[in-house]
Amino acid sequence: SKKLTTFLCLQAAAGILCYVGAYVFITYDDYDHFFEDVYTLIPAVIIIAVGTLLFIIGLIGCCATIRESRCGLATFVIILLLVFITEVVVVVLGYIYRAKVEDEVDHSIRKVYNGYNGTNPDAASRAIDYVQRQLRCCGIHNYSDWENTVWFKQTKNNSVPLSCCKAALSNCTGSLTRPMDLYSEGCEALVVKKLQEIMMYVIWAALAFAAIQLLGMLCACIVLCRRSRDPAYELLITGGTYA
Repeated sequence: SKKLTTFLCLQAAAGILCYVGAYVFITYDDYDHFFEDVYTLIPAVIIIAVGTLLFIIGLIGCCATIRESRCGLATFVIILLLVFITEVVVVVLGYIYRAKVEDEVDHSIRKVYNGYNGTNPDAASRAIDYVQRQLRCCGIHNYSDWENTVWFKQTKNNSVPLSCCKAALSNCTGSLTRPMDLYSEGCEALVVKKLQEIMMYVIWAALAFAAIQLLGMLCACIVLCRRSRDPAYELLITGGTYA
């Protein structure tokens, strides 16, 4: 029963790790115009690889534990140790890139806003509208930032994109003469917060499942120690008996 429980824990950990990595990829796709450093995806790539490897390790460990193969269990422990070290690396990288988020967003967000084209929106323009609606924000620091964009100067209608309008209002035109209809908070701080939250998901997932790896290694070590202390014990096979 304990062997089955350990196996199920490892498989569940593998699935959740892959889910967390996939979530980071999907969410990053919504904010990638504000965050140019693709190396921030390295923790997500590693955690998906770890999740896939953990699934295979779970199968190997289950078979080795059931058969109580000393060689198989030793291999299982060594591989789990390597995975544990990898997850520690993920945590370190997560903290490094989490600290870089603010500088990256600050470096790129103004360029993205200046490239906005509301009449024929490209990918960057769609990203701005998505972020403003999703995070309920407007402009970089506030809605007045739109006055310095090329799009605002070209339209000459003294209004901001409709994505700045509060969701509850149906008659909002984005006019700066009615600032109470617009989201008052800027997007930069909220984008930084969102991206840092994504990094924290990776960090917490890696920490939580590193604990599961320790449990797996502990169970395997217990079985190995039992084998070492009882040399007369032989594996029971079909048609066989104990020595």
